[in-house]
Amino acid sequence: MYWQLEIVLFLFLIVTAAMALWVRNLVSAVIVLSVFSFFSALLYAAMGAVDVGFTEAVVGAGVSGVLMLVALFKTWRRSSD
Repeated sequence: MYWQLEIVLFLFLIVTAAMALWVRNLVSAVIVLSVFSFFSALLYAAMGAVDVGFTEAVVGAGVSGVLMLVALFKTWRRSSD
């Protein structure tokens, strides 16, 4: 339908995927992965799969991001001193 929008969203997906691999802070990586899921949901909606986009937004960007942050803050770092 709107192929220019789809190309821009796909480029944002590539950029956020690369950022998630290169970032060193785990909290930042979780946030970037949530942004990746949000752009994925926008791409699904732009392609006409609104139900899949809504599910990706709720589960991918919302629930899994919160669960990863909770798991990250529940763990602690052990030093090898």
